[in-house]
Formats: sequence, structure tokens, C-alpha cells
Amino acid sequence: MGNLIDLLSEDEKERAKKVSMPSWMEPMLAKLTHDYFTGDDWIFERKLDGERMLAFVQEDGTVRLMSRNKILINDSYPEIEEALQKQAVPGCILDGEVVAFNDKNVTDFQKLQPRMHASSREEALNSNVEIFYYIFDCMYADGYNITHCELRSRKKILRHAVNFEGQVRLEEYRIDDGLKYYREACKKNWEGLIAKHIGSTYEHKRSANWLKFKCVERQEFVIGGFTDPHGSRIGFGALLLGFYRDGKLVYAGEVGTGFNDETLKRLYGQLKSIEIDHSPYEKGDPPTKEVHFVKPKMVCEIEFSQWTKADRLRHPRFKGMRNDKAAEDVHKEDESEIAGVDEVPR
Repeated sequence: MGNLIDLLSEDEKERAKKVSMPSWMEPMLAKLTHDYFTGDDWIFERKLDGERMLAFVQEDGTVRLMSRNKILINDSYPEIEEALQKQAVPGCILDGEVVAFNDKNVTDFQKLQPRMHASSREEALNSNVEIFYYIFDCMYADGYNITHCELRSRKKILRHAVNFEGQVRLEEYRIDDGLKYYREACKKNWEGLIAKHIGSTYEHKRSANWLKFKCVERQEFVIGGFTDPHGSRIGFGALLLGFYRDGKLVYAGEVGTGFNDETLKRLYGQLKSIEIDHSPYEKGDPPTKEVHFVKPKMVCEIEFSQWTKADRLRHPRFKGMRNDKAAEDVHKEDESEIAGVDEVPR
């Protein structure tokens, strides 16, 4: 694959830093915006509905697959580990998303759940869930930290750092009408788009240089309790949800749809093991009858139609459990991530 650094212009080579390969690099995160636009200096990628994954391909060819909260997840995706050993240049750090597709050829976080929560490589492979790793950025290559190089330059290096075939794929992008692409994405039932400023550097934080155009409202919530089941329902009736604001857990309503029997049984066992005798909520008014409160440590992903003025969710639906985000980092997305018009580069 040659000397990747030689693909850069002389100016970009000066931005690249010759350093030993780091053991960790914090991933760049996108901000939410409702100000959809088209811009010549922006590219538009499909917003994938999976698990963010950084791949550290060592000089000796070994591969570490890491979640965004530094958990080693090789055992969940062993075939991706094996593919990158053969298809990626040694000594590079890649950024992407591992996904599974539903029968409508749409990436589906719920479909990925058996892989995310597999307890062994054998269990992951026996789940019969086919996965793909879509790579959209490269942070380190050829002995150089390239995060200070422009996105367009990192994309150029990425295309030469990996042999994209099989289950390892390049995340394609568009540079034309972002608004038209956004409408197409929503028609196809995608989660949305990610808009990225083509001249931006890779920032190890949430940045307005990457923006989320969402087709549906969706985010993570902390589980603070559960209700008793009724009728033929097993496990529990609904999960009590919440998010943190100023260090205090705010009640955001409950979700009782989106579960199958297997999920109800598994989650019920996990929740019973962390049950407590008092409410963890410090704001809002959670129900108190037929309710069991739990330590606020488990995080789930919820799809919903909108927020009410009282910080409650309308029409929530359970999508799956997340183990890649700490409970205390779960905030109301509109408050913690929204990109103001003034901070979006044009």
C-alpha cells in the first residue's frame, strides 16, 4: 500500500505529527442540528444505526477493536478482527461503525444486540447475525498522527490504508445537495445523515464540524426502575427512563413497547440484581405504585416522536441496550449537543 503519508500535500505533511502509535484516541462526536442545509464545503454520509468502533491495527498485525468507552470488543466481532489483519495496513487507527442489516436492507441497532452483548466469540458467531464494519475516518497511519490534517486528506489516506471488501466497507459520502439526500434518507427509513466539514481536523470531542441530521428522534436513556407486568406479560411491564441535568437524574417517562420475551426475561434478571428501596430520580414525578427502582447504571436506546414541555417522551419505543456509554454521561440531547447557528462553519 506504499507510504501513505506521501499521499498528502506538502502543507498537510507539516500538519501530520511523527509519533509512536497511541494506545487510545478519543473519538470525535457529532452535534445535533435542526438547521438542515447544503454547503459546498460539506460532505454528507449515511447515519449508521450500529456500534461505534475504533480499530487499532498494530505494527505486528494484531488488531484491537475498541468501543467508544474503551471496552475491548474483539470477542463480539471476531470476523472483523480477522479481516482487518489481512486487509488493513499495519500501524493504523481507523474509525467506523459496526452494523447489522434488517430484511429491508436498513442498518438496525436492535438486530445487532446479540453481537453487542455476546459473552464469548463462540456465542457471537453462533448468533447468526451477519455484521459489517463501515469505516469513515483514519486518525493514524505510517507512524504519523494525522488528526490535524483536513478531513479530505484523511479520507484519501483511508482509501489506501484498507482493502475494502467483504465485511469491511468504506462509508461512502455525497458532496452534492445535502437537503435532497436528507429527504432520500428519511424515505428509506434511515436514521438520518451526518454532515462533515471537508476542511475540518479530527477533534477528540463533540464538534459542530460534524452534525447530525436526524429523520427520527432517538437517544440514550438511563433506566431508573421498572413496573410490574400484567396479563400474559413476563418479566416487567415498562422501564422507567431518565437523563442527567446538572448532575441530577430527571424522570423522562416510561417505555413498554419494543421488547420480545427473550429481552424481557434477560433484562428483568439484570434489573432485579440492582434493585433499591428508594427512587433515584431527583427531578420529575415517577410513578410509585407497582414500581421497582434500580441503581441508575444501565443505559438503553429509545426511539420516540417528540419531547413534551414537561421533559417526557411521546410514543417511546425500546431499541436496545447500550454498554458503550456511562449512565452519568446521558443528557437530554437537545440541551447537551445542539449546535447553534453561530457555531456551524459555513
